[in-house]
Parts: sequence; C-alpha cells; structure tokens
Amino acid sequence: MPKERVETADLAEAPAVSWRGLKAAAWAIGPGLIVMLADTDAGNVVAAAQAGAQWRYRLLPLVLALTPVLYLVQELTVRLGLFTGRGHGELIRERFGLGWAGLSAANLAIAAFASMITEFSAVAGVGELAGVSRGAALILAAGSLLAVVATGSCRRVERIALAIGLAELAFFVVAWTARPHPDVLVRDALSQPFGDARFLFMAAAMIGATFNPWMVFYQQSAVIQKGLSPRHYRLARADTAIGAVLTQLLTASVLVAAAATLASRGAETGLSSIGEISEALAPLLGGVVGRVVFCVGVLGAAMAAAAVSSLALAWGVGEVAGYSRSLDDSPLDAKWFYGCYAGCVVAAAALVYEAPDLVRMNVAAQALNAFLMPLTLGFLVALAATALPPPRRLRGFALAGLVLVLALVCAFGIAGGLFGLF
Repeated sequence: MPKERVETADLAEAPAVSWRGLKAAAWAIGPGLIVMLADTDAGNVVAAAQAGAQWRYRLLPLVLALTPVLYLVQELTVRLGLFTGRGHGELIRERFGLGWAGLSAANLAIAAFASMITEFSAVAGVGELAGVSRGAALILAAGSLLAVVATGSCRRVERIALAIGLAELAFFVVAWTARPHPDVLVRDALSQPFGDARFLFMAAAMIGATFNPWMVFYQQSAVIQKGLSPRHYRLARADTAIGAVLTQLLTASVLVAAAATLASRGAETGLSSIGEISEALAPLLGGVVGRVVFCVGVLGAAMAAAAVSSLALAWGVGEVAGYSRSLDDSPLDAKWFYGCYAGCVVAAAALVYEAPDLVRMNVAAQALNAFLMPLTLGFLVALAATALPPPRRLRGFALAGLVLVLALVCAFGIAGGLFGLF
C-alpha cells in the first residue's frame, strides 16, 4: 500500500479528532454516499411520486422500514470489498465458477440497462420541459457521461458524481414546502390495502427501487478502486449508513410532496409523465422556481445513477471476464472496460430516443428489480458466509436473521410484482 494510504488509514482509526483526521475521513468517505444517491435515481423519483399520487402516505412506512435492510445489504458489500480485495463478480467466479458468474453478470446487465433507460427517459422529459429537443438532451447527457469517465481519474469521477448527486437535496425543499397534514399521514400509515393488487404492485416497485443489483457491484469495486483497506472499515460503514438514511429520506420526500400536493386538491390520481409530476409539485415553490428546483433534483438523480450503473456494469463484466480495470487507466489501455461503459450509455440513449415518454415503463423497471434481487442477494449472503476471513463472516443467529429478513423482502417484492401483472 502506498505510504500516503497507510498514514490516512492509521488516522482513520485514531480516537483523537484533528484536522488531519478529518481530512482522512473525508478521503475515505465517498463510495457509499455516491451509490446511495444513485439509488435515488429517476426511476425511484417517478415511482415515489406515483406512489404518493395514487396512495398518498400509505407506502411511506415501507420506504422508511427498508432503510436498515438497505444498510445491511450494502454493509456486507463493503465488508467483502475491504476484507477480500476482490470485486463482486471476481469473487463469484472464484467461489462458484464461471457459469454462475456469467449468470450474475447477465442479471447485472439487465438491471443496469433498465436503469439507464429510466435515467435517459427522465433526462429527455426534463429537456422537453425546458424546450430542448429529446435528441439534443440525450446527446448532451450521453456526451457528458462519456467525457467524465474518459478523464482517466477515479477520484475526479467520484467527486463529479457526488456533486451531481447532491443536487437531489432539492427534494427536501419541495417536501418541506408541501406541509403534509400529520393526522392524514398517520391515518394513511395505519391503512394498508394489502388486498389491492395495484397497491402490491406499487409496493413491489418501491422495494425494487430500493435494491438494485448494480449497487452491490459498484460499491464493492469502488472501495477497492479507491485503495481502501480493512483499516477504513469503520469509516466505510459510516459512509454507507449515512447514505442509506439519506437516500430513503429523499425518496420519502418525493412521496410526501406528491401526496400532500394531490391530497390538498382532493385527488388520488396517477401521473403519466415527468411533466405532470413537475406540474403537480411546482406550485409548492411557486411556478418557475418550483419547476426548476424539481428538474434540478431529477437531473442530479438521473445523471448520478446513469454514471454509477454503467460503471457497475463495466466493472462487473470485466471482473467476470477477467479484464478488470480501473478508472485510473486511460481509455487506450483499457479498451474493453471503456467500451462496455460507452456501449451501455450509447445504446440506452438511442433506445430512449425512439421510445415514447412512459412513466409506467419506469415503474415497471423498478418492479423488475424485485425479480432480479433474489439472485444478487443470494450471492451476497453466500459470499459473506464463506469468502470473508473467519472473524468477519456471517454465522449463527446473525446469518439466519439476515437470511430471514432478506427472504421476506424478496418474497413480498416478487408477490407484489406478480399480483400487479396478473
């Protein structure tokens, strides 16, 4: 390990608070926060707004209850990366063989490409609201994503992604101005229409929006690419915990804002486009300002998720195929890595250019994650129980409890998706 990284790692564990210690902490924090901000992607925003519009606050308890589960999943990802020094795809290949690794990569590819479609759909929708043609908006977005990654610097990409993702904080402003009625919120939270197939489908969409396969691949690779070690475990866990709380609160903010706005009009209707969501929420901050605030949040969510999901795909496929590369490598030295990333970006942008603006497609993409989730979480738990050093492995009651919780979440997500389809 380079000398600088040893020093920052030692400082990360030092009990005394100092300026150098704070700098070390700031250096170590990043992958967890970025992947969580990316989790609050455009599809997540659309699904949350749709949930609030159709069911008011009834799905808010589910969103908040998923926070600790999300943390547990991503904490295992961090633990595997730090204590094995291997990416997720690489570990699966080593432990279970190329066939299972290939299946995992295919699962990742479906999830990442579906996410990219939702992100570019949101970019196109926001562009049309601003009077920019769909083609121009998509070219600008795809070109920006390609340019950022082509810089050949892992740290620079991380900083840019974090800056873009923080634009999502605009959703807190929207929720604050919505001023939801506490009595309505409590009444809705206690009224759960589990017998309604539409409600179950929306619940499945919210579960799928919370757990994305590409999150596991990205964060495990990112902590390795950044040069973090077991000495950074405490800081990496804090990074993940802060991100998990933040992403679920951002999702809850969108849901609350949509629910409060439509409830004040005495309507429980669906939203069929980014434009309608913007029109529904814009009056909270007043006309143009409200529209701009919402669009900034959506663009931040979409671009951060687009970068993270496509990078996760490039890293994951590379690990499985044996050509794992770093962002610090130049495009000429890592043609397969950058080619996979660029191919995902360009293909998704081209598909969205030809497709209509469908919020329903975005919600369906989130529900799709509920069907992809069991394979990803299954591999994650299996690796945590076998690949980690003995002191860090899942075992006993901790293993049984986590398996039970994840099985229940997966079962509910899949059942909700099936009920919605049939």
